[in-house]
Amino acid sequence: MFAAGKWAWVVVAAVVAAVTSVPMASAAPPPISSQAAAAGLVDVRSAVPDAIIRLRYATTDNFTGQQLYPADARCLVHQDLAQGLAAAADVLRKSGEVLVFWDCYRPHDVQVRMFEVVPNPNWVARPSEFARSHESGRSVDVTLADGHYGWLIDMGTDFDDFTPRSHAYATDGVTAVQQANRARLRTAMAAGGLTAYSGEWWHFDGAGADVPRPILDVPVN
Repeated sequence: MFAAGKWAWVVVAAVVAAVTSVPMASAAPPPISSQAAAAGLVDVRSAVPDAIIRLRYATTDNFTGQQLYPADARCLVHQDLAQGLAAAADVLRKSGEVLVFWDCYRPHDVQVRMFEVVPNPNWVARPSEFARSHESGRSVDVTLADGHYGWLIDMGTDFDDFTPRSHAYATDGVTAVQQANRARLRTAMAAGGLTAYSGEWWHFDGAGADVPRPILDVPVN
């Protein structure tokens, strides 16, 4: 009886481990603001339910040292980007990884504040009278995490690391493993039609990201 019971518990434990190792999709995100909807923005979790949202500008852990977004900021992207992000996430799930979003739609006033801190267009886009890239919701800053534990994959630098090592195809000071991790992220994003920005390994542009558009006045929460 004891032996049989022991093996029964082993089987139960194995089943539990197998079930809990599967990443669980989040519940549907709450509705976005009417302003965001009118601008064609959507919550990224409507396309990538298992996305990990870690908006660094909603904290002081960013290159400005200031909290630029409200604490309840959401990762909003233009609806034209959603399908591509979903496709990229599908590719990554096959290798047991998930997307982590560091930044999505970025209000114009935040872009202005960033450029005041680092007035170098090689690292921070110069604000203009038009919205492009993040300001139009057509670019994202992302990395990879383990789909089971949520651990960040080693990419060689942190977010907004303003050194040559942060270049997408950097080799100096970037190990072969780190280069391979970056390449895997690029491959997945390319499967969704997103293009890597060579100056930052974490930045990806969707179609039309470089097209000048009217500035949006949309809150991120």
